[in-house]
Amino acid sequence: MLKLRLIALFILIETGVAWSQETLLLSEVMFQPRVGEAEYVELYNAGDEAVELSDYMIIRWVGNSLGTRYPLPSHRVGARDYVVLTKDAAAVAAAFPKAERQKVVECSLPPYPNEGGAVVVATADGTIAERLDYSPAMHSRLLRNKAGVSLERRSFERPCNEAGNWFSAASTAGYGTPTLPNSQSMEYVAEEASFAFSSKLLSPDDDGYQDELTIEYTLEDGDVYASIDIYDAAGRPVCRLLNNALLGTHGTIVWNGMGEGGSALRQGRYALIIKLYNLQGTRQTLRRTVAIIAP
Repeated sequence: MLKLRLIALFILIETGVAWSQETLLLSEVMFQPRVGEAEYVELYNAGDEAVELSDYMIIRWVGNSLGTRYPLPSHRVGARDYVVLTKDAAAVAAAFPKAERQKVVECSLPPYPNEGGAVVVATADGTIAERLDYSPAMHSRLLRNKAGVSLERRSFERPCNEAGNWFSAASTAGYGTPTLPNSQSMEYVAEEASFAFSSKLLSPDDDGYQDELTIEYTLEDGDVYASIDIYDAAGRPVCRLLNNALLGTHGTIVWNGMGEGGSALRQGRYALIIKLYNLQGTRQTLRRTVAIIAP
């Protein structure tokens, strides 16, 4: 304990920065949006009571010192809830339609360079609450284009800057989850891969009953890629549902019962072949059967 206190004192003396333990934590960062979209910073209230956003600020970190301060507007952040900070709320809502608009707050923010930088959250008196040193190297190595992909925090129990605590948002979640639980959250990690199908029957006739097949999955790790191919009873491919998609630790995949290009499929049994792999070379193949029934 004494050693930790001495380290904290050394940091304070060397940088002139005070640190505090707060409940408003960094949760997700979009530092390289696509053209026409917007950067954003998501915060999570890990406490059991609501907090006032204006009690905090964002500070630009330049080199090893604090730069411009960006006070935050008044906004109530509920217990165990999220708030998203951005310069363009409409752009965030357009890029991520599932985002809860009332939790997206427009405000001034420092620029976040694509090549890397720091995101700093502080209390209104300038005491640092959280700091993330981000870089493109924190993304999945298999991502060809990192534009439009946010970095998500995996655990709020682990230090913000701990190695491995941030990773690319899942492609099945739209590469970002502003205002929503993180797709790469370690809270959802399962002991083994699990794919739960909503039904074994599918009736895609738009009558509101079994029009879609919902597949809910939980995985042992978030660094998993998947392809899902669908075959008819004769073994012919009729649809590629996923193609080397980056999955999260949990998520949902939906099939509307249609073939490639939205073509209608005949009544009968169809096999879904789920192929999983990670960067360590582990591979797994799952097979599930679903029947399409006539209306």
